[in-house]
Amino acid sequence: MANKKVLVVDDEDRIRNLVSKYLRAEDFEVNEAKNGVEALRKIRSAEPDLVILDVRMPDKDGLETLREIRGFSDVYVIMLTALGDETDKVVGLSVGADDYLTKPFSPRELVARVKAVLRRSRPGRQESEDVLEIDNVRIDTARRHVTILGSPVDMTTLEFDLLVVLASQPGRVFSRRQLIEQIWGWDFFGDERVVDVHIRNLRKALGEDGNDPRLIGTVRGVGYKFIPES
Repeated sequence: MANKKVLVVDDEDRIRNLVSKYLRAEDFEVNEAKNGVEALRKIRSAEPDLVILDVRMPDKDGLETLREIRGFSDVYVIMLTALGDETDKVVGLSVGADDYLTKPFSPRELVARVKAVLRRSRPGRQESEDVLEIDNVRIDTARRHVTILGSPVDMTTLEFDLLVVLASQPGRVFSRRQLIEQIWGWDFFGDERVVDVHIRNLRKALGEDGNDPRLIGTVRGVGYKFIPES
């Protein structure tokens, strides 16, 4: 894990200094930013491997910053949220956060989560030229590009990863835990409901009716599957 670059974004000097101290002790290369604007600039210039991003910051908050990050980068992001603020967690995950930690937190736990996230491998990052074509859906895993009936579909990195896993085995039912292990990693610390959030957003991206999905089906009590046309 040595030499991995982490950007710590928080408007509180005390928290940035504490987190940076623990990360450097584990041989991470650490950079800091005090706000969202500075964070966006440093992500573009330094290209960190992971960003630790506080939600509650003045001017440009963490959620707005994350939305802008996802417009140009699939860097791993761990959100820091306020105690008991479930809305921030759900919105952060829906926008494209990889994990979240609630304040106050243990610096050692945060370092453990950083290591766990960095061990993950997003589907489609490999230099593959595979193209999945199922019915009207075409998924170019090398270019991370999806079309339906020839029209491009915009989606986040995690939504694309979910689609690749499901579409790679049409008809197979994946449990939440199986999807988490393939996309987030077996040592994921967070809530399994993260899968439901991203499935819901994936359906929206694909133009699905959540009450009558045609592509991403729900198997009650089990999980989800990609539905090929019969």
